[in-house]
Amino acid sequence: MFGKRLFILISLIAAICIILAGCGAGSNNSSDNAEEKSDQSKNEVKESLHVYSGAGLRKPMDDIGKLFEEKYGVRIDYSYAGSAQNLSQLEISGEGDVYVSGAKYYYQEAVDKDLVEYGKDVAYHIPVIGVSEGNPANIDSLEDLAKDGVKIVLGDESACAVGKLAQKILKENNIQKEVSKNVIAESPTVNELVVYLTMKQADASIVWRENVAGVKKVNFVNIDKEKNKIKTIPACVVSGSDKKELAKKFVDFVTNEEGEKIYKKHGFKPVY
Repeated sequence: MFGKRLFILISLIAAICIILAGCGAGSNNSSDNAEEKSDQSKNEVKESLHVYSGAGLRKPMDDIGKLFEEKYGVRIDYSYAGSAQNLSQLEISGEGDVYVSGAKYYYQEAVDKDLVEYGKDVAYHIPVIGVSEGNPANIDSLEDLAKDGVKIVLGDESACAVGKLAQKILKENNIQKEVSKNVIAESPTVNELVVYLTMKQADASIVWRENVAGVKKVNFVNIDKEKNKIKTIPACVVSGSDKKELAKKFVDFVTNEEGEKIYKKHGFKPVY
């Protein structure tokens, strides 16, 4: 009888030890998992900057954003659109950290409205006549845009820098009225103008040189210097940013030697 009770007692003690050991292991695993998840969360959460950028600057700005994140661990979140669209969005929301426009006109407008501060010039925007592959309409000069039957697409002057500039170029060369008769569509971004040309839905457009240089199915014709208008691309800190020092660091990075190399790689002529 005593032996039987002793056996039961030993069995109970053994069972309790197993349960306690199991609970302890589970507790350690939970603790380890919690610490691991916490470490993962820390790695995933990165400081970020919200950058408004002209759509025509996407290629160099994407590269600059990746390099900036690699060097400083700061993610760059871009809003790509026409310069006027971005300026309007910035004014309405009051949010953002950096504004990069396609021309100084928009930068000055932002300055006048106290929306930005600390600006630096990045690179030059050079207008050219983009034409569909093979130049089917035989466009050799600005005046050829006024020829009968030429299908032209232009940027929306109320939305993007290249659209506003195209109208100035046409007006100052006294062909605005004649060319307007050939315009079949307007677009809010230069990227969409390039699509029209690659799809051969239009014969010609006034675009930035860097947006068509090396693009398949698109050629371009230079505009005579005395008839052209070259613009400067500025980058600046948004006045309402709560990360001004970091935003300033990004503006400096865009305009330093590394940023200059990236802009050159994509066909731009840097200011510095």
